[in-house]
Amino acid sequence: MRKSFTIHDLPLEERPREKIIRSGGGFYLRDKELLAAILGRGIAKESVFVTAERLLTRFQTIDKALQAPIQELMLIRGIGLAKAAQLKAVLEAGKRTFGKEIYKKIKVQPFLKWAGGKSQLLEQYAVFFPQRYKRYLEPFLGGGAVFFYSEPNVAILSDYNKDLIQCFSAVKNNVKRLIDLLKIHKERHSKEYYERMRRDYNTKKLDKIERASIFIYLNKTCFNGLYRVNSKGEFNVPFGKHKNPAIFDEENLLAASKLLKQTKLNSGDFSKILEYAQKDDFVYLDPPYYPLNRTSNFTSYTAEKFLEEEQEKLANVFKKLDKRKCKVMLSNSDTKFIKNLYKDHRIETVKANRAISCVGDKRGPINELVILNY
Repeated sequence: MRKSFTIHDLPLEERPREKIIRSGGGFYLRDKELLAAILGRGIAKESVFVTAERLLTRFQTIDKALQAPIQELMLIRGIGLAKAAQLKAVLEAGKRTFGKEIYKKIKVQPFLKWAGGKSQLLEQYAVFFPQRYKRYLEPFLGGGAVFFYSEPNVAILSDYNKDLIQCFSAVKNNVKRLIDLLKIHKERHSKEYYERMRRDYNTKKLDKIERASIFIYLNKTCFNGLYRVNSKGEFNVPFGKHKNPAIFDEENLLAASKLLKQTKLNSGDFSKILEYAQKDDFVYLDPPYYPLNRTSNFTSYTAEKFLEEEQEKLANVFKKLDKRKCKVMLSNSDTKFIKNLYKDHRIETVKANRAISCVGDKRGPINELVILNY
């Protein structure tokens, strides 16, 4: 039987314990790394990091995972009685030594709501993520759920939507001023204020941080949390009737800013990834989905469409990345057209509950495809 992937299979500089030793005690480990160091070994043929990811998907933070009852921990694949006891022992040691607040650390969540967002699918996706890779590349960034979940050490993130990338850049480089502006938007929120900000967003010349703050404000207060533009590239989603919209979470934005410090941000066509993708990079492709039928083509996140020609172009990029020995994972709709495009690759199915549509009340579980070259 093949041995399970452990910390010792990682390069020396990537091992959590090595990070602690090299830092001389003033170390910082992400939740996933810390859990992996505690657990030590995964189950057969599976990385210990996959087990750590399952814990964080279920409990969101390391604090909640460590405080969960043993029987609840044992419901997680890869956690038996012994590992559950290890986790509880670490919590007790922390409480006795430093007080119970020591393990409280936020798990970064997407700060935007994005059509087709992957937050609900992360637990199903966890088993598909490669155990090891050099860099994380994502050319259809959207809300960035997979990036925030994976917490890669090195990442290149891009999207065709320039305002989206500018928003991520503002969080990365100017988060404190951005938070100050978001506080003003939250205080002044009303239908009239929303419509004025939408008008300013479409017509005024704003500095990048102001524009990013309005971008987030509109995203969190518009109808159904959509980002949609017309043929002129103008944001045209109406006001959403939210009683008390959660426009931003200051702690989460600060944590997101810290994680984004390790990334490079680009805007442009997805095919530009071929300019820098290298062997052993992990490339996650999450394009606007091919429509299930003629009435479901709701892909206007930019003024451009993404239909047969674009999907075929993307499939060609997938093949070129495969030839470079990148590890490529792609999400798309469960349609005959998409299955035919990727018939030479591994195709898996996941179940998603999709809530955003043109009507807004069409929701329910549907199959989606995950296509892999590994």
